[in-house]
Formats: sequence, C-alpha cells, structure tokens
Amino acid sequence: MNYDIIIVGAGLVGLSTAYKAKLKNPGYKILILEKENDVSLHQSGHNSGVIHSGIYYKPGSLKAKNCIEGYNSIINFATEYGIRYDLCGKIVVATSQEEVPLLDNIYKRGVENGLQDLKYLSREEFREIEPHCEGIKAIKVPQTGIIDYPGIAKKIKELFEELGGEIKFNNKVTNIVNRGLEIIVETNNSEYKTKKLISCAGLYSDKITRMTNKENDVIIIPFRGEYYKINDEKKHLVKHLIYPVPDPNFPFLGVHFTRMIDGNIEAGPNAVLAFKKEGYKLFDFNFNETMQTLMWPGFRKIVAKYGKTGLGEVHRSLSKAAFTKALQKLLPEIQEHDLVAGGAGVRAQACDRNGALIDDFDIVKNGNIIHVRNAPSPAATSCLSIGNKISELIEN
Repeated sequence: MNYDIIIVGAGLVGLSTAYKAKLKNPGYKILILEKENDVSLHQSGHNSGVIHSGIYYKPGSLKAKNCIEGYNSIINFATEYGIRYDLCGKIVVATSQEEVPLLDNIYKRGVENGLQDLKYLSREEFREIEPHCEGIKAIKVPQTGIIDYPGIAKKIKELFEELGGEIKFNNKVTNIVNRGLEIIVETNNSEYKTKKLISCAGLYSDKITRMTNKENDVIIIPFRGEYYKINDEKKHLVKHLIYPVPDPNFPFLGVHFTRMIDGNIEAGPNAVLAFKKEGYKLFDFNFNETMQTLMWPGFRKIVAKYGKTGLGEVHRSLSKAAFTKALQKLLPEIQEHDLVAGGAGVRAQACDRNGALIDDFDIVKNGNIIHVRNAPSPAATSCLSIGNKISELIEN
C-alpha cells in the first residue's frame, strides 16, 4: 500500500496526470483512487464532446495556454489510437448589432491566442455553411471539432495500466493525513501511503483540498447544464456547430447547437444551480451540499450580480417553450416539438469568498501535495497538456 504518487480522481485530468507522470518516471509506483466503478463518469463523460479551439480565453491565461497545447495533443492522441473525432468547425453568430463589438473581441482573442484562418462571415456567407441559421455576422472557427471523450479516457486508462500503473475503483477518499515525507490517504475501503499526492477531484475538489488545507478559500458551486436532442426529421437543420455570442454578464457560453460524434445533434446547455454536486436531474437534492452553497458568502454576491440572468436560465429549465425560444434566435425553424429530452451535465465552478467565479484553471501546490481546484471547460480538450504540466510540477 506504499506509493510514490497517488492521484485522486479518474476523470480526464486525473487519468492524464497519472499517465504523463508514469511516462516520465517508469519506475514510480503510481495509483489512481476513484470513488466510482469506472473512469470519466461525471464531467469527463457528461460534456458535449467538443474539441475547443481556444478562441474565448484570455491570452496568457492557463486556459488559453493549455487549450492550444492540449488541442494538438488530443488530436494527435486520437489519431494514433483510432479514437473517433471530426474537425468539423463552428461558427459564432451575432444576432443583433449590439453583439457585433463582442464578436470582434472574440475574434481578437482568437488571433492573440495564435488561431489561424479565422474568418469573418457576412450573413450570406455563413448561410452557405449553415443555410438555416439566422444572424447578421459570424466568425468561422475551423479548428473546433467533436470527439469521443469517454473513448479517450478508456484508452488513457489502458495505456496507464500497461505501463504498470494501478487504478482502484470504489475507493472514496474520506481523509488525508499529511506527515510531511509521508501522506496517508484513507478511503471507505482501505488506507494508502504515498510520498506525493495530486487531487483531480472535479466536483469534490474543494472537499479534498480542505482535507489538507483548512483555510481553502474557494468552494465548488455546481451548475447543471441541460440538453435537448433534435429529432431525426430536423437534424438536417444543423451541419456543423453553431454558437451564439456569449452574454458578457454571465460566465457561460449560452445555448448552442452541437453535432455529436454519434451523429446526433444536441441543443443546449442552459446553466442552473444544482442542489446536489452530482445532481443530473431537476429534483436531485443533497441537504449538506446545498447548505454549503447557500451559506457561502460569495454565493450571495453571485445572486446579486447574476440574479436576473440566472432567473432566465431557471425559466428555460422549467419551460421547454422558453428553451425553444432561446434556440430560435440562431435557428428560427426549430420548433418545440422538434426537441427531445436529452442528458445533462454538472459543471464544477469554483467561487471565492468575494463572489468571483474563477475563470481560469486553478492549480495549487503545497510541498508534496497538488490540488486542482478549478478545471472547467476546456479541461477535456486540455487534459493531456494539464496532465503534463502537473506531472512536471510535482517533480519540482
């Protein structure tokens, strides 16, 4: 039960970190602890399967750097191991004159982040690509694609184990005791000792961080994103990926249309507060987790700042007609009866005491312990790059 490195969490970031660390140190005994019975069962397996280009992120940020590097890594990995992907491209569409300056800002960020072949499109030009889409101006982003992320996760797991790495499922971490040169990790099943610890715990990253840092100043607020699927008769309305210009008053991308790797078309997601960290259904509820959110001083500031926009998101969650109306801004032909209930995901969004929703990846190192406190989208695209950076950081 003695290890050189233990990683908590078998999502894409945890798997990638373990894999990269094992490649760098073949002689290391490395263990992944996962509370579920398989890999990528939460954020890594509940996202929309998009390969993000890096166009939205602040130049120089960890998101921007790791997305660009991770983009190339994930494509090379998928090509080498036969994982399905398609660089189908997307358009970001301004539907009003007020959105055009915001669209220009997105274009500038893309250029600063090194994206090539971005192109402005007039209404006539983007309707040649997406003939059923409506708007006044768009950006074509050829780098964006779609991929089988669960397939990526399973392949990384396979490669890690072939190198001699271990994964123990159904092991929920209940306590961590840091004795300096030795760290004891207690789970519901056993006890493990390690020299170094890395937590990539996603929705529970705040809980795991607090086990070694009682003064942790962020919590995870879970936001559920709900999707509809477009029925077979109307799939032809969407050829690629169609995104709106994001609302600058809300830290999410807005409802959009995504062609999936399995051939389906998803519409969504919205973004509503979840009352359980793994609350994929409307009425999922956990008292302790809900109270943690409601009692956090930063949450009240979020309500004050985003309350009106948030109520609109809740309305769309409860009303299929309202959800359809939001989609019709981009695709006027879509009707309520064209939408079939789809799945949902829960985004782990870190929030500090001042009510700031942390916009960048947040990775903290304290001696021989590293905690990934915030890794929302584009963490799936960036996973191999993030894993490489963490595996270097734990050695320094």
